Formats: sequence, structure tokens, C-alpha cells
Amino acid sequence: MSTRTQSAKDDPLIESRDQLIRPMEKGEKPVADYRIGTEHEKFVYSKADYHAPSYDEPGGIHDILMALTEYGWSPVEENGKVIAMAGPDGTVSLEPAGQLELSGAPLINIHQTCAETGRHLTQVKAIGEKFGVGFIGAGMWPDKTREELPMMPKGRYGIMANYMPKVGNLGLDMMLRTCTIQVNLDYSSEADMAQKFRVGLALQPLATALFANSPFTEGRPNGFLSFRSHIWSDTDPDRTGMLPFVFEDGFGYERYVDYMLEVPMYFVFRDGKYIDAAGQSFRDFMKGELPALPGELPTESDWQDHLSTAFPEVRLKSFLEMRGADGGPWNRICALPAFWVGLLYDQSALDAAWDVVKDWTMAERETLRDSVPKLGLKAPIAGGGTLQDIAGKVLSIARSGLAARGQLNSIGDDETGFLRPLQDIVDRGKTPAEVCLDHYYNDWDEDVTGLYKLKSF
Repeated sequence: MSTRTQSAKDDPLIESRDQLIRPMEKGEKPVADYRIGTEHEKFVYSKADYHAPSYDEPGGIHDILMALTEYGWSPVEENGKVIAMAGPDGTVSLEPAGQLELSGAPLINIHQTCAETGRHLTQVKAIGEKFGVGFIGAGMWPDKTREELPMMPKGRYGIMANYMPKVGNLGLDMMLRTCTIQVNLDYSSEADMAQKFRVGLALQPLATALFANSPFTEGRPNGFLSFRSHIWSDTDPDRTGMLPFVFEDGFGYERYVDYMLEVPMYFVFRDGKYIDAAGQSFRDFMKGELPALPGELPTESDWQDHLSTAFPEVRLKSFLEMRGADGGPWNRICALPAFWVGLLYDQSALDAAWDVVKDWTMAERETLRDSVPKLGLKAPIAGGGTLQDIAGKVLSIARSGLAARGQLNSIGDDETGFLRPLQDIVDRGKTPAEVCLDHYYNDWDEDVTGLYKLKSF
């Protein structure tokens, strides 16, 4: 989630609908200027007893953040509390229960992405040795209850935690108990955005299956392969889902703006503080009728904030965010951007990917999305068969897209090698979650703490 620490000076008021569309229009780039932004979260645990460190305890989250100064990172504060670190590799920030996130810099190729990931993990592992903490790459805490988890001192999280139980049963689990990998990608035009959005939404269940990595809740199998993905189905129906309108004729920036104007607000940021506006309407804000700030009009930064509070499977801001993957270890952090860059950044690959899914009805897409959290690659697809049956074809398309990019490292390797972990999953027909379940029953004596050794970075 985005980190904001101060109100923008001379921030223009929103006085026309054109200003709502402008962030999307400004995102348009020539293909040569496309970049890749990768975000990945990880759980932090004490090696002594596996508890999740609080913010203030010795060797806890604050100390971990501040230790990053040894590597050139600078603290970012909110109300006197360090809530992020800024540096050349992007931002290290906190999710609600202390999950540590790297929001990486916009990079040219996957080689750079993987090097950035490697630097970050090397740094936090060294810090972990100093403080006796470890980091686990998974989609959900395997053993923690909500009550066992701390809350980080970020104003927006308190507002969200208060609002979530009013609109769904699992929103607090989303906040406190999940981790993900995401990739942010560019588009060249409104039409290009629309095609990428459609392919991204339609194939997001395949990404969810390939990265499914959350089969345990509070120490026991939960009946799902990606419980993290299932959580989104009961978080907040106003701001989640597969967005059927994206597949309708004429979809573009204006239609997405209409959707965002229907999404209830969470907050307004003023003078360094978050003001609770949960459930209120941005349309009312534009009329000066927001109950939280009566008489005030929104600024362009308020709109940017609001764009960050919807959580569909693919999200549009001034770039497209692919949001369907569970957290995982180093090689899958590199594999997710490779998967989507291969499919979306080469026109021939993009067209081929669209050909795979273009005849699916919206009902069939919704059915697939609903079945994937439990069934993974065994989820049925339109026309018969399962995701397993198209996974190899889609990976082949992604591989061709990466090869066409011709982005080579210093020894002449292109980006296709980053897909190998996903090809291995397809070849064995088992998601990471199913591998974990095999270990649970056969190697760990039904003790999920075995996951800490298997999934630690």
C-alpha cells in the first residue's frame, strides 16, 4: 500500500472530470520507455519462538527498518514514527501487521529486477542475523491468529481496520495475515491499456494457481491452495473482483474513472494526518459535500490516494498492477514479472494471449476465479479441461515474448530463464501449496513450523 507522509503544497483542486482521467493518460509511454516495477512482501518472525515482532520491541520492526540505514536507506516518518525507508532500489515499507515490502524501482528488464531483489534480500537477511529474526515467503501466515499479530503505526491502517469488518468477514485477514508479489507495467495508449487489462484479468487466475502458496491457517490445512486469494472474495465487494466492465465494448479510462467514483473512500490526508472518511463518496467530495471535510474540494493528490484504495485483480493507476500472486521465495519473485512482461510487453505475445481467453464469457471467467483458490491448476476452464491444460501454452507465449525483447545480461542470457520455476510447477502439475501439504503430511509430522525452514529466504 502507498506511503504518504505530507500534504502536497499548491496541490491543484479537482475542478473537472478531465483531471480524473489525467493520471491514466499521463501513464502512456513509448514502448522504448516501458519499465517494470516489482513489489514483494514477506513475513517477519523471531527465530527463537516464531512470534511476529511488534513495532517497538527490541530487534522489532522499527529496529529492522533503521538498520537499513547501513545500506544507504533513509527513514520516512509519519507522526514521528518511521514507517518506511527510501533508497535507490525504491521503498521498503510496512504492511499492517509488520509484513515488510519492497516496492522496487522502475527497471528496464528482469535481470535488473532480480538483481534488485537479491540486494534487498541480502540486506534484510544480514539484519535478521543481527536481531535474531527470519523472513518467510508465503501467501499467508501459516500459524498466527489475528490476535497474535501487531498493528503498525500508520494512520490509514487504523481507519481500514475499523471499516473492514463492516463490509466483509475476511478484510482483517487480508490486512494482517497475507503477503503477495505484484508487478506494475506500462501501456502505450488507451487501447493498449484496455487489451492488457483484459488479458491480465482473464489470466490472473492462472497466475494465482502457479503462485498458490497459502494452504494453512492457524496451524492446520485450510482446504485451499491460495487462501490469500479466497480472502479477497469476502473482503469488500465494492473494491474487489474481476471488473466485468473491462471486457465491455468501449472500455477505457473514463469507464475506470466511473468505477472508482463508485468505490467508497477510506480517508483524506491533511496536514500529516489521515482523516477517516470510510464509506463516504468521492462524488460528494467533488461537490464539497464530504461529511469528513464539509465545504472542501478534493485535490489531485486526494484522487491519487483514492485510486490506491481499490483492490481488483488488476488495478489501473498510471500503470497496470497485476495482483493475483501469493508471496513466495526469491526465484518466484523474479518469475512473476517475467510471466507478465513476456505476455504483455510484446505485441505478438499479447495478441496470442488474448486469443487463448477472448471467447470466455464473463460467467466463465468468474467461475474460474472462484474455483482457483481451492483447485489451483485443476480448476476447470471454459470449453472443457483445466488450467493445467493451457498453462504450458501460456508459458510458451510468455517465453516467446521475452525472447523477442532480446534483453540480455552480461553473459548473453535473455530473460526466458526466469520462467523456469513456473515451468517446473506446470511440469509436475503441483502448485507450491500442494508441495507444502505433501511436506506437512509426510515430513513435518503435521507441524506447520516446518514451513519456516522450507520458505525462509
